[in-house]
Amino acid sequence: MARQEDIVLGRRLKTSYISTVVSIALVLYVLGLLGLIIMHTRKLSEHVKENIGFSIIISDNARTAEISQLQKSIDLLPAVKSTEFISSDKAAEDLSEELGEDFVGFLGYNPLFPSIEVRLQAAWANPDSLVVFESQVMESNIVKEVDYQKNLVHIVNENIRKIGLFLLLFGILLLVIAFSLINNTIRLSVFSKRFLIKSMQLVGATQAFIRKPFVIKGVVQGIIGAAISIALLLLSLYAAQKSVPELINFQDIEMLFTMFVLVILLGVIVSWISTHFAVRKYLHIKTDFLYLY
Repeated sequence: MARQEDIVLGRRLKTSYISTVVSIALVLYVLGLLGLIIMHTRKLSEHVKENIGFSIIISDNARTAEISQLQKSIDLLPAVKSTEFISSDKAAEDLSEELGEDFVGFLGYNPLFPSIEVRLQAAWANPDSLVVFESQVMESNIVKEVDYQKNLVHIVNENIRKIGLFLLLFGILLLVIAFSLINNTIRLSVFSKRFLIKSMQLVGATQAFIRKPFVIKGVVQGIIGAAISIALLLLSLYAAQKSVPELINFQDIEMLFTMFVLVILLGVIVSWISTHFAVRKYLHIKTDFLYLY
């Protein structure tokens, strides 16, 4: 009879252990999924900002050496990611392809000016920074004007700010929910061993001695749960890239590694804190109240 009870108890402990690990893994997976969304959203916003077109229109009487010198000086600016010189002939050729007809032959002359197409660093693609960049470029006497869509820049930055704020608030809310769920799961796991905790305390075991195996077990559960969540995140990322191959262009291995480390740390820290306080509760509770909590 005692043997049968031990088997049943062992099964319950295994079930409790597995359910705790699975709960931690699922919660961390959801948090990690949000992290992946934030990471890809950030990379996408940088891609959009860096591909907003800025054209520096050059005077038609500018010499080749002056244009080359201007382009080199622009390349040295911290705001600039890349530049490309477009001659008036090349600009006319590109426009003719878009229009589907030879407008130069129709007009009898080429009305387009040579230009330098600029791609800025994402951090500089905002209205305030562009004013500074434009003033620096306009100091050259061969620059006719700087052409870009000011409204588009404003709209892009405003939308990115709103999306970033929403994801931040949602992430904080999800983090609070995740902590609560993991905490409650571990508390239930410790609850099933409250009589064991009190028995060890009654025979003279110190609080640190009693707490140690529970904390170690909780940390191990957090690490295993985090490992499972990382595996699920990698599978999700692989499936997403299979469906949308373009996502490979937004991958940042360093950021991905950092996020996985944060998932592991979160699993360990939350499990450790939750286990510590759950055991502490039953160490300080009176024996008569063990049946009530």
